[in-house]
Amino acid sequence: MDNSNNDLALVLSGGGARAAYQVGFLLALARHFPDLNIPILTGVSAGAINAAFLANHRGSFAEATVDLAELWRGLTIDQVFCTGSLSLLKIAARWGLSLILGGHGPTTRGFVDTEPLQQLLQNKMAPGTGKLSGISENLRQGRLKALAITGTNYGTGQAVTWVQGKNIDMWERPHRRSAATEISIAHVMASAALPLFFPAVQVGSAWFGDGGIRQSAPFAPALHLGAERILAVSTRYLRLLDEADTPVSHGYPPATQIIGALLNSVFLDVLDEDARSLNMVNSLLRKTPAQSSPGPVPIALFILRPTCDIGKLCGQYEPDLPKLFRYLGRGLGTHKTQSPDGLSMMMFEPDYLDRMLVIGEADAEARMPEISALLQQKGGLAKT
Repeated sequence: MDNSNNDLALVLSGGGARAAYQVGFLLALARHFPDLNIPILTGVSAGAINAAFLANHRGSFAEATVDLAELWRGLTIDQVFCTGSLSLLKIAARWGLSLILGGHGPTTRGFVDTEPLQQLLQNKMAPGTGKLSGISENLRQGRLKALAITGTNYGTGQAVTWVQGKNIDMWERPHRRSAATEISIAHVMASAALPLFFPAVQVGSAWFGDGGIRQSAPFAPALHLGAERILAVSTRYLRLLDEADTPVSHGYPPATQIIGALLNSVFLDVLDEDARSLNMVNSLLRKTPAQSSPGPVPIALFILRPTCDIGKLCGQYEPDLPKLFRYLGRGLGTHKTQSPDGLSMMMFEPDYLDRMLVIGEADAEARMPEISALLQQKGGLAKT
C-alpha cells in the first residue's frame, strides 16, 4: 500500500525481551500487506531496535519483517549481555566495592555488560561502519519520511528524540526535545539501555539511557512528524478487574516484584495514559464545528496489546536461563512471584521469544479487520 500522504506512523514501545511480541504483529501485518509503506517510524527502548531495523532495511516491508523475525528467533541471552560467571562476578564485585568504599571504588556501569548486543546490531544493521546507511537511502527514495527514537539524557534529565528525516521541524519542551541527527547504532543502544541493568551509552558529550524513563508522551514524536493514523504496539497486558485484584505474591513483596512494578510504570503504563489523553482530544475535535482554515484533525489510533499476561508466562522459561544468572535472579525473588515482570524484560531465551512472536501474530490476526480499516482511512475513532 502506497501511503503517499505520509500520515501513517508505527509507534513501538519498550519492554526488553517482550518486544518480540511486536515482531509477531509485524509478521501478521506483512502477511496481509507485503508491500505496505509506513513513512513514519518511532520507537523507544527495545522498540527502537525494531523501528531502526525497519527504517534501515532496503527490501520490501515483508522482507524486512522476515529478517527482523529471524534476528529475534536466533537471539540468545549471551548475545545481549555477557552471562559468563567471571563477567557477572566481576561486575558484582565492582558494585560491592563501590558501596563499601563510599563511591571511591571502581566505576560501576550497569549490572551487565551489553557489548554482545552492540556487536550483534552492528553486524546485522551496520557492518563495518556503525552507520545505518539504509535509512538515508530510504529517505532519498521517498519510502521513509522519518525515523525517531528516544533516549534519556542522564545529565539533564531530558527525553531527547533523535530524528532522521526530510523537511522535519524540530520541537522543544522543558522535559523533552528533538534533535536532528544521523542515527547510528550508538543511538539505538542508548535508547535500549535499561536503567541500572544496562550501562549508559555516550552520544556526543552526554550519557544516555533508556528513552522510556522520561518519555511522558509516547505518541508525541509521531504527531510532531505529521502522523494522522497511528499503529501502536504495547507489550503491556491489560488485566481484567478480577485479575487486577488478585495478588501475584504473598507476604512481603520480593525485590523482583517491586522492580517489575516500577518498570511497568515507567515503560509501559505511560502509553495507555497518552492514549486516553489523545482520545479526549479526538472527542473534543469531533465536537468542534469544522473550520474553513486548516487546523488540528482527529488522530486515528489503533493499539495492539497482548491478550494474555506475557510477564506471567516468563516464569515457565526461567529454568532455561544461564545457571549463575538464574541463581542471582532468584536472590531477588523471581521464584516468589507468579508474574516476574522485571525478569520478563531480560528473558532473551529462544523458546520465550518464539512464544512472544506466536502470540503477537495471533493477536494481530484476530484484529486484522480493524487494522485494515485504519490503513484505508484518514481520521477515525481510537481502538485500544
